[in-house]
Amino acid sequence: MQESISTSNTPILQVKELVKQFGGNRAVDHATFDVENRSITGLIGPNGAGKTTCFNCIAGALSPNDGSIIFDEYNITGLPPYRIFDRSLIRTFQIPQELAQMSVLENLMLARKGQDGERLWQAWFHPNKIAIQENELQESALEILDLVDLYQHAHETASSLSGGQRKLLELARALMGQPRMILLDEPSAGVNPTLARKLSEHIEMIRSKLGITFLLISHDMDIIERICDKVIVMTSGHVLLEGTANEVFSNSEVQNAYLGSQYR
Repeated sequence: MQESISTSNTPILQVKELVKQFGGNRAVDHATFDVENRSITGLIGPNGAGKTTCFNCIAGALSPNDGSIIFDEYNITGLPPYRIFDRSLIRTFQIPQELAQMSVLENLMLARKGQDGERLWQAWFHPNKIAIQENELQESALEILDLVDLYQHAHETASSLSGGQRKLLELARALMGQPRMILLDEPSAGVNPTLARKLSEHIEMIRSKLGITFLLISHDMDIIERICDKVIVMTSGHVLLEGTANEVFSNSEVQNAYLGSQYR
């Protein structure tokens, strides 16, 4: 059983001395950082810095060797992904994981947790209740699709969407899970600059309207600079620096090692 943490006024996510090893390679090496509630926080660093491994530990895809992960005052360290999802911490993927042959609307409706129709006996004995819930789910899904500008594609197959629209669908499916926090893995990867800017505007709008917290990995420094309240820089598995985008980008060590000549 996981230990409930009762401290008040704490960040929504606390990563403490996190360690993940693969054989002799320590991909995450005592990484420690916080994410404030209702913030948009960026996690950056070169390839191999440990960002994705850290994400996978937070989301439950990997179990860390040491350290702790506290989400919403609850110790989620080592919990499986479905348990973490149930606690309203949801992740997206760099390569969208849509169900390609289902409609955009169906993709969203499947993402809602705790549906009565998932229980066979409910379908037998309470079909009217399930029908009412299905209608409510559809209304909720359509509202979210409208929020991310995919409403007009609701009845198209997910495979017919462009790369940028699939990124928006990935975000919409996360929203359908009623998250308190979303982990975004390279949200603008493979997306043209116009759609990348549109996606960043959606993230800001969702934070503002719904109060959802975001932690995002990105190599797109434009989106990091534009929307992030705080930026965390990782290298060799540990946290090198935390600060605002201006503070991070003006740091000489970060400039020389991770961001290239455009920020010198």
